[in-house]
This record gives sequence, structure tokens and C-alpha cells, in this order.
Amino acid sequence: NTLSSRLEPAGGIINMLRNTASRCAVALCVRSSTVGERWALVTGSRAFSSAAADDVVYDLVTIGGGPGGYVGSIKAAQMGMKVACVEKRGTLGGTCLNVGCIPSKALLNNSYLFHQAQKDFESRGILVDNPRIDLEKMMNAKSTSVGQLTGGIEGLFKKNKVEYVKGAGRMLSADTVEVELAEGGKKTLKAKHVMLATGSEVTPFPGVTIDEESIVSSTGALSLKKVPGKMVVIGAGVIGLELGSVWERLGAKVTVVEFLGSIGGAGIDAEGSKTFQR
Repeated sequence: NTLSSRLEPAGGIINMLRNTASRCAVALCVRSSTVGERWALVTGSRAFSSAAADDVVYDLVTIGGGPGGYVGSIKAAQMGMKVACVEKRGTLGGTCLNVGCIPSKALLNNSYLFHQAQKDFESRGILVDNPRIDLEKMMNAKSTSVGQLTGGIEGLFKKNKVEYVKGAGRMLSADTVEVELAEGGKKTLKAKHVMLATGSEVTPFPGVTIDEESIVSSTGALSLKKVPGKMVVIGAGVIGLELGSVWERLGAKVTVVEFLGSIGGAGIDAEGSKTFQR
């Protein structure tokens, strides 16, 4: 009734659409003297504008769906807030689940089994003739593990009514987030509160281009298409040692370069560092 009272051509067209509302919903382009041209969905005596979704104000919008972002979003929703979480990767879980802890542990475990088959099984009375690897299957197993866990987080979002927005978010103002949607187009989210949980990215060396083929970051090292003959790992922290171990077990000759006087990364126990080095 509110919309129809503001429409100039309100005569027979609106009445006709009301009469047919029990059989269908009709999309109609109408001109209002006060709001200009807008699309309206007319059903019975009420009309709903497609612009209504943009008028939603969230209690919380989170930019980033990693361990900080998705946990915070779910907790806020459980406390009664209306929450949206923006993530550009297309899968939730952040670095840890997608290109960090989970895939690296999957490769560590499977490469260790291969290493045992080569070096240790015979001494245990297990005879395996000429063990080989199928790298594509190994990578698929890794991806399956990752997919199960990231899919589980999406399930938690649905269960707790957290809206998942796939795309890259940026702040337009203190209460407005613009999202460049993965599927194309843009969406604006209004929020009483915004949580930034954007994570981190690899910092390359000046003048060195990471192509994720011959010069790779830790992300690229999780998805090599073949076992390299030689590999140089710059940085003997936890990540460098993990991935160096994976490819050494699979057949690469690995050299690790470290600036500090010990390996294992900042904060590692001195005795543990010595054990690693041996």
C-alpha cells in the first residue's frame, strides 16, 4: 500500500497485479515521483524492492575467514548478533587449513610412509619391491583432507546463521565494507562493528619474482607437479624445515640456507634445534 500510493501510474496496473498475486509474482519496472525508477516485486498488496538487501545493517562484518575470523564470527552469531564473514580465497579456514598446517602435515605424513618403505621396512621384516610414488595421487589425498575441513567450517556457518560472502573486502568507512564478489560485481555491507582478520602474505625478496613454479613460496611448495632434482630452501624455520623434509623424502637433494646461528626458527628450544641440525 505504501509503494502503490506513491506511484504515478497507480490505476488499473497495480490493481491487476494485486488480483493476480495469488497465482504468480510479477516483476515490474515502475516510476515513482519521489524515488525515480526502481525494480519492485509486487505480491498482493505489498511490494518488496530488490534494494532492500542493501539496507541490512549487520551487527558484525568480519573481513577474513581464517582461524581468527571464522571463530570470531561463529561466536558472535552464537551470542545473538547478525554476522557476515567476507573471504576472498573461496574456502574458509585461512592459511592454516588451506595452505599451511593441514596440507603440510598431510604431505609430511605420506612422505614419511614412503621414506619408511624405502629405508626402514626391510629392517622390520617388511619386504617391498621398488616402492614408488604417484605424486598426483598424493596431492589429491592432501586436497581431500583440506576440503573436508574447510567444508566443515561452511557447515558451522550455516548452523549458526553466519552469512558467508565470497570476495575481497575493503573498508569504505568505519561502518561500510565493499566486497568485490568472486562471482563478479560488488556488494556493500553496512555494519555496527567490523573485525579485521586478514591474515598475512608471503614477503618476497627485492628483485625476486615468485612464480610458484621454479621460485616458490611455501604455498607453491605444497603443490609442485613433480619432484625437483635439487631444492634450495631459504630459511630454516619450522615451515622451511617441514617442506624441505617432504621433498627430500620424495627424492630431491635439499640444501637449507639460514642466516641465524641455529635452525628451527625464533623461540625454538636450543636442545630441539641441535637435534634438528643433527
